[in-house]
Amino acid sequence: MFSNLEQTFRWFGPSDPVSLQTIRQTGATGVVTALHHITAGEVWTTDEINIRKETIAKAGLTWSVVESVNIHESIKTAGAERDEYIAKYITSLQNLAKAGLKTVCYNFMPVLDWTRTNLDYRLPNNASALRYDAAAVAAFDLYILQREGAEKDFTTQQQQAAKQYLDGLTPEQKTYITNTIMAGLPGTDDVFTIPEFKEHLQRYAQTDAAKLKQNLAYFLQAIVPEAEKAGIKMCIHPDDPPFPILGLPRVVSTEQDLKDLVGYCKSPSNGITFCTGSLGARADNDLPGIVERLGSDIHFIHLRNVQREPDGSFYEADHLGGSTNMYAVMKNLVLEQKKRADAGRDDVDIPMRPDHGHKILDDYNYNTYPGYSAIGRLKGLAELRGLEMGIKHTLFQE
Repeated sequence: MFSNLEQTFRWFGPSDPVSLQTIRQTGATGVVTALHHITAGEVWTTDEINIRKETIAKAGLTWSVVESVNIHESIKTAGAERDEYIAKYITSLQNLAKAGLKTVCYNFMPVLDWTRTNLDYRLPNNASALRYDAAAVAAFDLYILQREGAEKDFTTQQQQAAKQYLDGLTPEQKTYITNTIMAGLPGTDDVFTIPEFKEHLQRYAQTDAAKLKQNLAYFLQAIVPEAEKAGIKMCIHPDDPPFPILGLPRVVSTEQDLKDLVGYCKSPSNGITFCTGSLGARADNDLPGIVERLGSDIHFIHLRNVQREPDGSFYEADHLGGSTNMYAVMKNLVLEQKKRADAGRDDVDIPMRPDHGHKILDDYNYNTYPGYSAIGRLKGLAELRGLEMGIKHTLFQE
């Protein structure tokens, strides 16, 4: 029998309430982390990388995946400094390779990383989940942000639903929605102000989806050859949510986007982070089919589930629940592993992490980053490892 998927857990560094000791007790062997204290675009030095790596090693774990080496906005907008920041990015990759780190996750989402409207959405069992409410985003865009031209992005029915939603909010709830949508990057507590965000929107005024794709291709054609020399596998994370929001384009949202991305620079170093939660928020994404057709380019896996709603809203469901058929996804991942083993590839044990998790039980006693509770993710990891084992034994009768 070939090896299992490598079980990993995301860790936000020494300030994370979920300790490395806790992660080790989940059964995970690998850690997924980044140097969140380094400003996006600046070089990750070998000293900083080695300090983090040694901290993880002392806890009996391995730093398996870097998530993420963030990309400076000037690269996304083709700003005057983009070549300078690309050079810095390449230096960071080379320094990571020197430390033995070989898998780097990144994303190309403009300004905001993932976006939600409720960080404490209560399920029937009182577990706390993350939620994206389409009416809340429309209300914010139209009536709080008051983005110029926003009405063109919404139907009359959507605008009416947004106004009705807004009218039902207290001033405190309006502030909560604003701060939640305007939150910055994972691993930080930064929140954009409305004027700051409008400045970012202005920088993207001339960057539509076609232009953003061109800028992504330019970035990949510059860094992938250097990543290949260093033995690093780059794997892009899909957009979250996988559709345009707040006037910002999205270019890594569909299977065709992923095919385009792989084609920009054909290389074993140019691949995909397969995130079932991000891609699963679109009903037209065939997740098991994506694994079947693009599996050879998957270098990292995020497994979570969302429950889609008819208006475009969704919330984080149980890992084996929700709108995505996780059995079919895992079965095709196992079959991809079999193909790699038969072909003699050295990356059969693709790193996988349970992405996000509900707050349950003792999780409420810790102020963890949204979606990154300890017990909720442990529950997801336990379910996913059991699913993987069951499928392997069924398929290969061992």
